Amino acid sequence: MMAFGGKIRRITLLGSLSLLLLAAACGSGSGDKDAPSGGGGHSGHGDGEVHTVSGDLQETTASASALPKFLDGQPEQVRLVYQAAGQATELLSGMPCYCGCMESSAGHKSNMNCFVHEVKEDGSVVWDDHGTRCGVCLQIAAQSISMLAEGKTPEQIRESIEAQYKAS
Repeated sequence: MMAFGGKIRRITLLGSLSLLLLAAACGSGSGDKDAPSGGGGHSGHGDGEVHTVSGDLQETTASASALPKFLDGQPEQVRLVYQAAGQATELLSGMPCYCGCMESSAGHKSNMNCFVHEVKEDGSVVWDDHGTRCGVCLQIAAQSISMLAEGKTPEQIRESIEAQYKAS
């Protein structure tokens, strides 16, 4: 019965990711890169370590299953992408991001860093709030994770992401 419940959660997550992609595709096309995070201030955030790096809020939780408090005021779709990104760090660490964060002072090395700065040896996760205010980051993560669930290889996914987002 556990496997069945996991399958339903996976289908629900994929459906939500698909809806996020549809909503983002119907948006203004600006990527919402400068949109406010909607969470208000960042004070009083639970037990995890919280700090800012190059304008991004970073918060540490015990594991990928414990989402950061900075997501509390975010839409469900954003929280779902963060939840999926926390479980797909290996995939997303191989995906580029095309919002400009890889060339900026944010120091991102991949799309993973828009959501997860680091997974520590003890399994704790240092989350990054960059993805809460960047539609391009959200789209790339959601598309990558959805394509993996459809059976695409990481190489096929990267080729698809590059073809769609890379500037000519």
